[in-house]
Amino acid sequence: MGITIRDVAQAAGVSTATVSRALRGLANVDEQTRTRVERAAAELDYVISPSASRLASGRTGSVAVITPYIARWYFSTVLSGVESTLQSAGMDLLLMTVSNPDAQYRLPPAPRLRRRVDGVLVIAIPTDDPQLADVINLGLPTSLIGVSVGDTPSVKIDDVHAGRMATQHLINLGHQRIGLISAAPGRTRFTAEFDRHEGFVEAMQEAGLPLVPNYEVPGYFTTTGGEQAMTELLAQRERPTAVFCMSDEMAFGAMRALRSHGLQPGRDVSLVGVDGHDMSELLELTTIEQPVHDMGRIAAEALLVQVNSDDGVDAKSIVLPTRLVVRGSTASVNPVY
Repeated sequence: MGITIRDVAQAAGVSTATVSRALRGLANVDEQTRTRVERAAAELDYVISPSASRLASGRTGSVAVITPYIARWYFSTVLSGVESTLQSAGMDLLLMTVSNPDAQYRLPPAPRLRRRVDGVLVIAIPTDDPQLADVINLGLPTSLIGVSVGDTPSVKIDDVHAGRMATQHLINLGHQRIGLISAAPGRTRFTAEFDRHEGFVEAMQEAGLPLVPNYEVPGYFTTTGGEQAMTELLAQRERPTAVFCMSDEMAFGAMRALRSHGLQPGRDVSLVGVDGHDMSELLELTTIEQPVHDMGRIAAEALLVQVNSDDGVDAKSIVLPTRLVVRGSTASVNPVY
C-alpha cells in the first residue's frame, strides 16, 4: 500500500489535520511544526493529493472566465495574461464564451457556476446585460476586465481619454476633416465603443470642428469592416484627410482600402487606431497602446487574492495607463490635398 497522510502524521507526531494544513501552506501552523511535517513527508516521499486538498478546503481549484469572443486579438491577448497567471497558481480555467456577435451576449446561467468554480473573471461583457448582474450577485470572488460595475473589482483603461488622445493627435497635425470608423451602432453594447466615441466628440467640439454625419461609418471591430468603412469614406465628395479607427484591426482594414485606391496611409490620409496590436509596428500604424496582456494578468492576480483570503479583502478597481505611439500612418495635413 502507498504512503498515506496518517503515516506522515505518525512520523511527525501530529494529527492528520495538522499535516493537511502544513502541506497546504496555511498560516495557522507554527514554523517548527511545519518544518517537521515537511521533513517527514519528504522522507516518506508523500505528496498531498490535489483533489483531497481541494475537498478539505471546500474549493474547486478552478476559475470561470466569461467572454464574448476568443479569436479576436484583444480577447485572446487578455486570456493569455489570465491563463499564465492562473497556471502559475495551479488553478484550472473554465472558459465560457458566446461567439455570436448579434446575440444578446447570453451568459451561462449563474447557477451553473455554483460549486464549480472558486471565482469568476468577466471580459468586456456589456454592463447592462441582466445576466451579468446575476453572476455578480452569486457572491463569488469576481473581477471584471474592460468594464466596471458598481464596487465590483475591475481592471480597465480610460477609453474616453483614449478616444480624446487619438483625435487630438490628428487635430494637432492640422487636420480638420476627421472621419471616424466606429463599431456597430445599435448592434453592440460594449462600453469601450461608447466611451471612445465620447472622447472623439469631446476633442472635436473643443477644437471647434464639425461632426459630419457622413464621416462616421461602422467597422464592426473587424479588419473587413474597417476596409469597407474606409471605402465608404473615400467615396465622399469631400473625403476626410484623417480617420480615427476605434481599434487597430479596423485600422488595418482601412489601410488596405487606401492602398487598393492607390493612396498611402499618412501621406494621403492619416490613420490612428487603438490597442497596440502586435502587427501595428510592422504596418507602421499610429495607435493608442493599451496594456492588454497586463489587464488579464492583474485581474487574475486580484481575483486570486480574493479567492485565497479567508477573511475577505477590499479589492479595488484599477485604471491602467495608455500611451500614444506615433508611426508612419499619421502626418501633418497636406495643404495641397
